Amino acid sequence: MAPKRPKGAGAFPKAVESPAPARPDPDALYAALDLGTNSCRMLIAQPKASGFHVVDSFSKSVQLGAGLERTGRLSRSSMARTIQALRICQQKLKRNKVRRMRLVATEACRRAKNAREFIRQVKRETGLTLEIIQPEEEARLAVISCAPLVSTKTDQLLVVDIGGGSTELVWIDISSVPRRDRPAAIMRLHHGFHTTDSPFPAAKVVDWISVPLGVATLRDQFNDVEDDSARFALMSWFFEENLADFAPYKDEQARLGFQIVGTSGTVTTVAASHLGLKRYDRTKVDGLRMTSDQIDKVIRGYLELGPQGRRRDPRIGDDRQALIMSGSAILQALLRCWPTDRLSVADRGLREGLLYAQMSADGVLEDGPF
Repeated sequence: MAPKRPKGAGAFPKAVESPAPARPDPDALYAALDLGTNSCRMLIAQPKASGFHVVDSFSKSVQLGAGLERTGRLSRSSMARTIQALRICQQKLKRNKVRRMRLVATEACRRAKNAREFIRQVKRETGLTLEIIQPEEEARLAVISCAPLVSTKTDQLLVVDIGGGSTELVWIDISSVPRRDRPAAIMRLHHGFHTTDSPFPAAKVVDWISVPLGVATLRDQFNDVEDDSARFALMSWFFEENLADFAPYKDEQARLGFQIVGTSGTVTTVAASHLGLKRYDRTKVDGLRMTSDQIDKVIRGYLELGPQGRRRDPRIGDDRQALIMSGSAILQALLRCWPTDRLSVADRGLREGLLYAQMSADGVLEDGPF
């Protein structure tokens, strides 16, 4: 006897549809754009608990500062590249109907003789209003972006932001802040480095400095040195000479209770090399802790590879092989001055700082751990 056909056999399966993700409320969105010497980066995000959720992003190498060291001006080609990238940012802002935003430019526009003319051209061609921020605000925003990475065991903190045209260093004493409140004390610095009216135990900014040397400007200054190792050594010692006015430079720092947080493409690339990643993975890099010895080993590996080997390295590539060495020269100079067992790698920076500052000022972030 033939088996009975199961009830419902042969019927079309019932489709199970995933609901389309709800579009975020434009009133809840914030945007931050960072136009640097090398790159144009933007984030669109909405507050979520004590942090934020990224809705859209953009990042492109525009080399706005190409030739700036030689001429003192932004070139036509670099401005054209940048405006093309900014048009894409404008389209993303329009599509997401973002109303709250800060769009800032940094060292290249601070230094260029024709920066104001460029800002007006951007407004005319894209409708975007760029704001040139000063070094102290740039340093402050880099600091608060890294607040979630600050250890509760840290007493002395050095935040380093290696940019394309400048490098910001901020030394912060948080030894008098209760341990569990130390990351939050860093976040409160968005009000300013020297505010004294906070009802909470405050992080003390011992000193800060903006060195007008970043990965692009330092590379350009030593372009005429042909030997790879000699150029690296000269860049590193030259950068250290520019730290003489930074107060902590004169003091020896104990490793215990001392943390460096490094935010830049240089630091994240070194971290990716240390981990042996074939493809970059932010989740493995952001927040990674490295020792001075581990970083030194990676940098020595870069020197052994030479320019051609670095070009073939999937973590570096042709476009960045020279920049990674000027960035590594800066990093080596810092670790020569202040060796540490805890350098925290931050895949975050000015954009995140701009978002935190806007959201914190509007009171939309919850208190609590990041």
